[in-house]
Amino acid sequence: MDLLNTLVDKGLRRELPTREEALAVLATSDDELLDVVAAAGKVRRQWFGRRVKLNYLVNLKSGLCPEDCSYCSQRLGSKAEILKYTWLKPDEASKAAAAGVAGGAKRVCLVASGRGPTDRDVDRVSRTIEAIKEQNEGVEVCACLGLLSDGQAGRLRSAGADAYNHNLNTSEGTYGDITTTHTYADRVETVQQAQAAGLSACSGLIAGMGESDADLVDVVFSLRELDPDSVPVNFLIPFEGTPLAKEWNLTPQRCLRILAMVRFVCPDVEVRLAGGREVHLRSMQPLALNLVNSIFLGDYLTSEGQAGQTDLDMIADAGFEVEGAGTTTLPEHRVPAGGGCGSHEGGCAPCGDTAAAGEKSVPAEVPAARTDLVAVRRRGAGTDLAPNA
Repeated sequence: MDLLNTLVDKGLRRELPTREEALAVLATSDDELLDVVAAAGKVRRQWFGRRVKLNYLVNLKSGLCPEDCSYCSQRLGSKAEILKYTWLKPDEASKAAAAGVAGGAKRVCLVASGRGPTDRDVDRVSRTIEAIKEQNEGVEVCACLGLLSDGQAGRLRSAGADAYNHNLNTSEGTYGDITTTHTYADRVETVQQAQAAGLSACSGLIAGMGESDADLVDVVFSLRELDPDSVPVNFLIPFEGTPLAKEWNLTPQRCLRILAMVRFVCPDVEVRLAGGREVHLRSMQPLALNLVNSIFLGDYLTSEGQAGQTDLDMIADAGFEVEGAGTTTLPEHRVPAGGGCGSHEGGCAPCGDTAAAGEKSVPAEVPAARTDLVAVRRRGAGTDLAPNA
């Protein structure tokens, strides 16, 4: 298949595909799916071998958010019956983080609901970072606290944070349909503030919110231009009690095509299989390891994932290995500069679009809603029960 040969060659050279090529990946048939996975797998192995980085989420503050992000169970007006609690104490967060590290996690992601942190919140998180690093030497810490104000990224960096996560989530053109209480530009600015402060930028997307193929390509091309070190790919978890509860648009095959497209566009970054993998990929999760080089271990913010040991067994059974603490995740050419989504020689301006690209992608058969797979988190941080790690 000429398309896949071209994409592999470009991926091995860190060359940006055209928009038409990215769209063509999403338009491939199920008969071609294994060929697509094999091609993107060559690019993944070129830059990351067979290593899988494990990340562990600690939800520092759950629910009660004033923002109206339609996909989020913690949003303003959400009726989802999730855990709600205020800030964990540093020792509580450190204890939760230690469970993830013991399970093999190399990075701990500290997340708090809300529009963005106050200066007092930054102080609180800084103490938490210091507590975690005292107990877990060498662990990476990523903060995800919402929109940052001037100087806050630098303070987090000084406290020992290694990275900052703030996702773009969807294309600029459709962002207003998903969220109205802040803008796409606000999100871009926060990622840039993190980069300017010397933090490794982590920014990704959510697929399955009713977007078109063109929207998916738009946001991934924007991420390529924004230049993060890691790109988490989330698949919408349609929580009952949220505006997108009825959006069941994904099949395992479509999820794999999306992951392959991300890998081709951002060949040498940490592509992370994030929230919703158990719900939408289901038994095809091991196949996705040929496309991504990073996953979350155990549970998510407000939903439960599969058992941590099951994650480890899946990695081993698929012929991959957990990335060790002493291994540098990113390829050598990316590390000295502190990040980037590959070579920018010639610029990253997207190529022209096709006439059909703006049309909604309609599956041949609408997948049945698997509400039985959406399990609200009832253990770990904010509870008296042991975490899943």
